[in-house]
Amino acid sequence: MTDLCRWEFPTLPKYKFTPATTSANAAPVIAYTRPSIRYGPRPRRTMQHHDHVLTLACPDRTGIVYRVSGLLFELGCNILDAQQFGDEETGRFFLRVHFAAPALLTADRIHDEIASLGEEFAMDWQLHDARRRARLLVLVSRQGHCLNDLLFRSHSRQLPVDIAAIASNHADFAALAHSFQVPFHHLPVDADTRDAQEQRVLDLIERERIDLVVLARYMQILSPRLCAALNGRAINIHHSFLPSFKGAKPYHQAHARGVKIIGATAHYVTSDLDEGPIIEQDVARVDHAMTPRELIRLGSDTESLVLARAVRRHVEHRILLNGHRTVVFR
Repeated sequence: MTDLCRWEFPTLPKYKFTPATTSANAAPVIAYTRPSIRYGPRPRRTMQHHDHVLTLACPDRTGIVYRVSGLLFELGCNILDAQQFGDEETGRFFLRVHFAAPALLTADRIHDEIASLGEEFAMDWQLHDARRRARLLVLVSRQGHCLNDLLFRSHSRQLPVDIAAIASNHADFAALAHSFQVPFHHLPVDADTRDAQEQRVLDLIERERIDLVVLARYMQILSPRLCAALNGRAINIHHSFLPSFKGAKPYHQAHARGVKIIGATAHYVTSDLDEGPIIEQDVARVDHAMTPRELIRLGSDTESLVLARAVRRHVEHRILLNGHRTVVFR
């Protein structure tokens, strides 16, 4: 068996002992001479692997995990992580498998083998390159805290994404985008220009090969046409704990009702306003003495955190749709 990691050392000479005395009656002093050691090059792996993520949903039945894991074993793959969920209400089974494939095993070969298994089990499945960084388009209006947070996390490699472009109906954050060397597109919109503006958004998505569109406090309602085009690949952050306080000014709505917690919700975009499948939520405690302005300030931190979590779950392929709900593997 070939060693995967090998250090090569030269033959080491023995330490030399040199007696020395300072006087006739003094005890001898031993001087140690340490030989120089030259180390060989750093070890290199003799084999390289390519990581993939397989996600699937299908009618629940016995043998699914056995057959999937058996197929990967036969292909010489190593399962790094696996998570599963069986929904008793819908009778659906969900599985996410992160595995390493040998370098000589092509993605096309894996795809063909899984396709054959998928037909047998009526699977809705996808195979992803686990090391590919997703390309994002961020849509924003005049609240920039979520945008700024995503830019920082991307720039510092805390999120495995590349923000390919920023688009806004206002020019407020052009300088911020420039500071991170991200192209900024000012796309103003009104009732008369909405169709043309949304077409420019679609053109930008195609041109920049966008994987995910993030509505980071983009205060425009998308048309059904645009929602359909972005089905399953657009995430919105809403500044309330949905399904409470949908629509405009949710913090003011929450204050008027005297709530004791406020929240934020990240969900997939659908043509039904603020009703898409929920991905991530969190809350913050408030009290009777806080004004709507203070709720907004406190809630902005929660919004940024919730949106970043949702984006991470999506680009790591941890979300599967289950009707109007989501299965989110942590």
